[in-house]
Amino acid sequence: MRVRIRGARLVDPRRRQEEFADLLIADGRIVGRGPAPDFHADQTIEAEGLVVCPGLIDTFARLREPGFEYRATLASELEAAVGGGITRVVTPPDTDPPLDEAGLVEMLRFRSEALGLARVYPVGALTLGLKGERLAEMVLLTEVGCVALGQADVPIADTLSLFRAFQYAATFDLPVWLTASDPWLAAAGCAHDGEVAARLGLPGIPACTETIALARLLELARATGVRLHVQHLSSAASLPLLAQAKASGLPVSASVSALHLACSEHDIGHFDTHTHVIPPLRSQADRAALAQAVAEGLIDVIDSNHTPVDDDAKAVPFAESEPGATGLELLLPLTLAWGREQGLGLAEALAPITDHPARLLGMEDTGHLGEGAVADLCLFDPQARWQVTPESLASLGKNTPLLGQTVQGRVVATLVGGRPVFSR
Repeated sequence: MRVRIRGARLVDPRRRQEEFADLLIADGRIVGRGPAPDFHADQTIEAEGLVVCPGLIDTFARLREPGFEYRATLASELEAAVGGGITRVVTPPDTDPPLDEAGLVEMLRFRSEALGLARVYPVGALTLGLKGERLAEMVLLTEVGCVALGQADVPIADTLSLFRAFQYAATFDLPVWLTASDPWLAAAGCAHDGEVAARLGLPGIPACTETIALARLLELARATGVRLHVQHLSSAASLPLLAQAKASGLPVSASVSALHLACSEHDIGHFDTHTHVIPPLRSQADRAALAQAVAEGLIDVIDSNHTPVDDDAKAVPFAESEPGATGLELLLPLTLAWGREQGLGLAEALAPITDHPARLLGMEDTGHLGEGAVADLCLFDPQARWQVTPESLASLGKNTPLLGQTVQGRVVATLVGGRPVFSR
């Protein structure tokens, strides 16, 4: 199929380029730019006034299957993904049962491919049952399609077990993706250990919960040479540790959730359970430092940390509520808001959700608009404002602190492999 996207503002984050031109697609790949009058298209998409960029890549989104279908389904969440301009989704292994067997990974990939929406890339379990004890069949999991090994947000308490896991992964050059959180310091808390938690009487999770765990991860990475990705950092105190590790040549990368760039502990308000997330929303100073760290390239990727939660699990006292917030459809507007706050151009603002995650995943065929790239594309109106309501979200998870707020930047169409999978 040959497709022409006409009159678009093409934004290529990898090349930091913008231009107004037609984008030409054939057999699922970008083959050139217009006007090219000799290019005969089977379909023409009018895109005047719209931005066309590479499809967004979300490196952490819970799709809730298998095991948690009462909260969300593959169909609902992948509909939400393409509605948010996301064409590739990395999903963590904390399903039920966890993704610690090849058959489970193959089933998830088969079911997601059958839907024909966003592409799904599982992270396999680092340990059996995510229990932090016996190692999973890491090589086998990667052979059936896992892009990395991890524990989602489940820490491995036993340092020797973690050390052995790193050694094994490093032997086969397998990337390991983990969240930095000390299980004992975090166990009793539900909010950032700061002024808001103290005023509301909520048990706190101090920033050292993250820095202690991060230092441990980095030292083990230094000892083993494993490729380490640290998911959704939340504290400014973690940034010097990350900077030192990168400066010393460690193969380490990091992400932050879009919500942590938009919100802080003050958004808890009067015990709004939609703000109960893990890691917790921290201080304004933390939020500002994280935002700057992404702009400077210290933090590589912005993820959604998408975690759909049912209404009943949020309609309880704050400390008893289920942590998590929906994020797939908010990844683009929150990233654009961060970019405007930092004074960045569109190409720079989009890089942490397109080019950078593509590089992290070793996917050279996406994340850019060069000839030969897979035509996974997002078309959006950068000026459009829309109100976040339960009705405006395709995800079955309606749990977000942004309910009732107006955001800027709305997806108009999404293409996967040159095939339209969403249009508004």
